[in-house]
Amino acid sequence: MSDRRPRTPVRTLLIALVLCVPPFYLDAFWLRVGLFSVAAAIGAVGLSLLSGTAGQLSLGHAFFLAVGAYGYTWLAGEPGPGLPTAVAAVLAVLLAGAAGGLFSPVAGRVRGIYLGVATLALVFLGHHVLLTADSVTGGFNGRSVPPLRLGGFGFTAGEPELTVLGVPFGAEERLWYLALALLGLTWFTARGLLRSRPGRALAALRDSETAAAVLGVDVARHRAAAFVVSSMYAGTAGVLLALAFRRIVPDYFSLALSVDYLAMIVLGGLGSVAGATAGAVFVTALPLLLSRYADQLPLVAAPGTADGAVGPTEAARFLYGAAVVVVLLHAPDGLHGLTRRLRDRFRAARRSGPGSGPHARPSAPPIAPVRPEEHTP
Repeated sequence: MSDRRPRTPVRTLLIALVLCVPPFYLDAFWLRVGLFSVAAAIGAVGLSLLSGTAGQLSLGHAFFLAVGAYGYTWLAGEPGPGLPTAVAAVLAVLLAGAAGGLFSPVAGRVRGIYLGVATLALVFLGHHVLLTADSVTGGFNGRSVPPLRLGGFGFTAGEPELTVLGVPFGAEERLWYLALALLGLTWFTARGLLRSRPGRALAALRDSETAAAVLGVDVARHRAAAFVVSSMYAGTAGVLLALAFRRIVPDYFSLALSVDYLAMIVLGGLGSVAGATAGAVFVTALPLLLSRYADQLPLVAAPGTADGAVGPTEAARFLYGAAVVVVLLHAPDGLHGLTRRLRDRFRAARRSGPGSGPHARPSAPPIAPVRPEEHTP
């Protein structure tokens, strides 16, 4: 036990150092894929806390992403209050949490498929507002996103000019480190919540509301709190998505996006922070990679062509839809559970040693100690 505890901070430090390297070697396309994946991971962690840990089905995650994205764009832009972008980003996250708080009385009293249908109404209502509130959202054509600025440093190219180790840092390189910081904060807070008393209360709610109530858990209050926390994670993801896209349109925040997020947490493993991150990377990166290499893949049409083949987005949804079916049949706890089982088997094989196989020779029985009185005449 003494040699296992120090591994966690060392491993975390090594992972952080490795993730700091890509801007020095990868081009803008791969960095954009990483930015979209990290933003999706932040939102997926929030949905995993709600659906995987608290056991509440939500189909309205796209609505809270839109609140974060459009909230930041309006608060920091013109027309709008024109607030400092850092302040606008924080307020946008709080605005998403407030939207979740307004819906939390419903989330506190409704569960299962009924809550899923109720949150589904949020997506349709939000999409209608995004299309009709032209003065705030820009309508069908959307709005340009003001770049984030912290003091005199801007997360866009040339504000100011920045070169690190001979590599010019543009918008993607600068946003990469912001995304890593937000992802690290997400992991720290989410894992801390899962290990805390409220996290254990949410897990008890998922397993049995009756047993949780007997143990003194306020069912309605914890359900509502889980919905607010999940909404704030979604708002954070929405702000990062807006900064990465640089222009947001209402059609992106549709029901299909909410379904994508459900696929992320199912593939990764419900209630797992690492699993939600892995599922988000898979679901987000797959259509982008298919779009880039569509001309080299069979049965996949390049974007903008109409030759009867399947588009990259549709092909990606077919693939991860099939992956969801395979996971539900053979690994219900997702990629995280599968990885944990493989790791445990590997560790068990290492502990057992080379002589523990089926053809290993049996070891000699232990020799019982001889007591002195047995040799006394």
